[in-house]
Amino acid sequence: MSNTDIARIIEQLREGLNQHNYRYYVLNSPVISDYEYDQLMDKLIELERKYPEYFDPDSPTQRVGSDINVEFKQVKHKYPMLSLGNTYNEGEITDFYNRVAKALNEPFEIVCELKYDGASISLVYENGRLVRGVTRGDGTQGDDVTANVKTIKSIPLKIKGDYPAEFEIRGEVFIPRNKFEQMNRERIEAGEEPFSNPRNTAAGSLKLQNSKQVAQRPLDCFLYYLLGEDLPSDKHAENLEKARSWGFKIPEEYKVCGSLNEIFEFIHYWDTARYELNYDIDGIVLKVNDINQQKRLGFTAKNPRWAISYKFKAEQGYTKLLSVDFQVGRTGAVTPVANLEPVQLAGTIVKRASLHNADFIKSLDLHIGDMVFVEKGGEIIPKIVKVDVDARKPDSEPVRFITHCPECGTELVRPEGEAAYYCPNSESCPPQVKGRIEHFISRKAMNIDGLGAETIDLLYSVNLVKDVADLYSLHPMQLMPLERLGEKSARNIIRSIEESKKVPFPRVLYALGIRYVGETVAKKLAYAFKSIDKLKDATQEELTSVDEIGERIAQSIISFFSNEKNIELIERLKKAGLQFELKEEEENRVSQVLNGKTFVISGTFSNHSRDEIKELIERYGGKNTSSLSSKTDYLVAGENMGPAKLAKAEKLGIPIISEEDFEKMLQQ
Repeated sequence: MSNTDIARIIEQLREGLNQHNYRYYVLNSPVISDYEYDQLMDKLIELERKYPEYFDPDSPTQRVGSDINVEFKQVKHKYPMLSLGNTYNEGEITDFYNRVAKALNEPFEIVCELKYDGASISLVYENGRLVRGVTRGDGTQGDDVTANVKTIKSIPLKIKGDYPAEFEIRGEVFIPRNKFEQMNRERIEAGEEPFSNPRNTAAGSLKLQNSKQVAQRPLDCFLYYLLGEDLPSDKHAENLEKARSWGFKIPEEYKVCGSLNEIFEFIHYWDTARYELNYDIDGIVLKVNDINQQKRLGFTAKNPRWAISYKFKAEQGYTKLLSVDFQVGRTGAVTPVANLEPVQLAGTIVKRASLHNADFIKSLDLHIGDMVFVEKGGEIIPKIVKVDVDARKPDSEPVRFITHCPECGTELVRPEGEAAYYCPNSESCPPQVKGRIEHFISRKAMNIDGLGAETIDLLYSVNLVKDVADLYSLHPMQLMPLERLGEKSARNIIRSIEESKKVPFPRVLYALGIRYVGETVAKKLAYAFKSIDKLKDATQEELTSVDEIGERIAQSIISFFSNEKNIELIERLKKAGLQFELKEEEENRVSQVLNGKTFVISGTFSNHSRDEIKELIERYGGKNTSSLSSKTDYLVAGENMGPAKLAKAEKLGIPIISEEDFEKMLQQ
């Protein structure tokens, strides 16, 4: 195949994948399956790896992000990102409209748009390519987060059409509600704290210094304002539609209004309909449509005179606290939940609300029977925000956090530095045991079909399954007589359990449910240590030398393997035939040229990220550690390496090699 043919195939794949991204993330109308998309992406990745001369920074393969940590540069906005004046009542909307009418003294239109509750972003395009993404910052300058922005698939890296040579488009980065809920479920399964709300998580994600981590967050982006010297139209709404034709995700939910009545109709409609959206909005933005009129109206010191935002009031429910339940999760964390008299809130009937933890209850000074205010706001789960102390009865009892587990009676503990109380009886506390089994059989873990929460509860209650290893001793004849199970269901469950023995080691490790060891961490640990036995024997230093493994995760792993019952469980699972080491093809070691050599990596590099160098060391038989010692064979030194590490290497007589020296080692 000629170079011309290769270049053509690569370009066709890029064009096709860009189009599929656009259809999926912008139009929400995919035409191929996820599997077919992945096949095309894998083919492009392979060709780009094989033919690096055809590298393109705008290739869809570059959206996975880099694991090189970066410090954000401050970039000055060409056009200041001023905040809008806020109003909370319709009288102030009328005042704004009348001020505009008086100042212009000619007909005008107002564009009403939804006010998205996320993180503002400014995107700069030159010659049809995304060159810069900048946060709002202080309005005058913000952080350059281009690498992070490029991981958001609804933001085009290249656009098509009759676009200006240079322009800026602004919008809001957000996380859809369903994606946020899914992300939190996965964090809870991994024993991690759930995120508080989509808005803060979106804003925090943009500020992560590792774009590969950003790529794993379900970020999306609406664009709603075009700026530049050579815009296609003098009308804001027409510019939005033009930008839509270039490939930008422009919201459908806006309206060009010619009167106050139309504006109020739009506001009243969305004050109710907002609860049907899959993302959060907290108000309506009003903008004068004509850009020339915008220029005539100008700005105050802080706000444009041609725009204003109307903020919805956070809807509150007023109801009675009946009681408080304390729920025990898979990790043993005890969560208090308020039981309320039913109240209508944000389009739904609310009967329960989160109370978070003991400190939260104490801060509210909550009493049983209190009249309380409940909000949804930006939260997914309703929460109590205030107590009507004046309505409290004098004989009411304060809510006290329990001291013993409500399920097994074990005294609760509160680890230093944490807000939650835990039941330490992980071996026999029923919700913890059943929760671990449910996690073990889940799709991303062992993927055992036919076993849901109800069936696990049933198997536990009749003493057939007391831990995950018991699953591998089940027989169809034991299952057939059980309620809701017949011969077909029983045999399907046993068949799926048998199939799970083929699940690779990284997923088995994730399935064990070690606290803080989620799906990604489990993969990193599996590829770093190769087997459960080597992981079991790893020291804290060896664990923290693995990328993204900090002190907390390392200590959790050591604690898990120090428990003899966990070791016994693993031995039983080994005898059942589960995979507890990487297969030879999974290890994918290409050579043992670095066998027995220990490396420390420091600084930044030109050709590889730090993670890539670590992976190469492991693939070629070497070992990574985080700190220098007399046992270190080489220090791989990049730019901006700390002087203390350099001095220590010289003092210990450790050879200091460059990235180029390291590459030559691999070629030997």
